[in-house]
Amino acid sequence: MTFCAEKHIQESVSQNEKMDILEAKVAAMSQGYAPLVHRFTPGMYIREIFMPAGSIVTSRRHLTTHPFVISQGSVEVICESGAKQTLDAPYSGITHAGTRRALNVLEDTIWTTFHVTDKTDPVEIENEITECTNPLLPEGFQQAYLGKETDLLLK
Repeated sequence: MTFCAEKHIQESVSQNEKMDILEAKVAAMSQGYAPLVHRFTPGMYIREIFMPAGSIVTSRRHLTTHPFVISQGSVEVICESGAKQTLDAPYSGITHAGTRRALNVLEDTIWTTFHVTDKTDPVEIENEITECTNPLLPEGFQQAYLGKETDLLLK
């Protein structure tokens, strides 16, 4: 198995709940600035996010398996299982369907994902490739992001 692709085991239920709580706390705070760049080629959507150092970012649950690249920076990745790994640019990996992450952004980071689709509306694509499974968040919530004013990492 690869990192963040572990099978859900009984211990991950409590970690999943911790991630829900973290995400809800982050979402309730004032949000920082994490610009997105959307690019399209025939049959592909490319999504690039800039995340400043000191940020906490949570992802929705991924419904597809797709590649990602970290072209700048360093992040601590925390999976629902509680596994933690620091990833430094340059880095490329695979996000597996069914996974969800929280990121502690250690250095200004650029993270790019690549998705097979013929769609061109980023919101429509995001709803096709991810889902919000957190019962503590309002319907339609997309992603939690917080700047430097927190220390809420999963412990």
